[in-house]
Amino acid sequence: MEKEELFKTAIDSIVSQDMKTAEETAKRAVDENIDLLELMNKGFREGITKIGELFERGEIFLPELIQSAEVMKSVNEIIISALPDGAQEKNGVVVVGTVQGDIHDIGKILVCSLLKVNGFDVHDIGHDVKTESFIDKAVEVDADIIGTSSLLTTTMRYQKELEETLQKRGLRKKFKTMVGGAPVTQRWAERIGADAYGEDATDAVKKALALIGR
Repeated sequence: MEKEELFKTAIDSIVSQDMKTAEETAKRAVDENIDLLELMNKGFREGITKIGELFERGEIFLPELIQSAEVMKSVNEIIISALPDGAQEKNGVVVVGTVQGDIHDIGKILVCSLLKVNGFDVHDIGHDVKTESFIDKAVEVDADIIGTSSLLTTTMRYQKELEETLQKRGLRKKFKTMVGGAPVTQRWAERIGADAYGEDATDAVKKALALIGR
């Protein structure tokens, strides 16, 4: 199979949520000593980008997006395990969680999955997370970005509290901040001083890449 054909197969397997073909393609590349990073960047990641665009245009729905993310996660693990230490491109470190008083998790989990398959080292610290816990974890792992999710209007204030606490602790310039969640808007992000707003999972990845200059 020619390299370009292999890339196309990889792209199509993600778009069609074809786990078997995706895994076979990744394993074949490993067996045949094909450049795995090139396959990831020109094949599988192109596929997940395409599926994100289809989702944004309303041509596919959340179940398909989630399934494509699962396929991507599987091939990502196959390729990472075959790469020598330090070979995988790293796009930054992100701490993500749902704010205090809010137990919604599904959207955040999808964001974390898409960030991981786009090369981010993701630390998902769960839901109902206190402001200080976000900051302490970010300091601990030397994060580039802190992402907070709020699905309730009553808990959005903790996104604002994070900005204020970072300022008080003299850490605001150390981390980029992203906010998201159903009631959250670009206007809210600007009002509280967050660096970016992710409208959905695919948008969150785009904004995260932009924040680190990719």
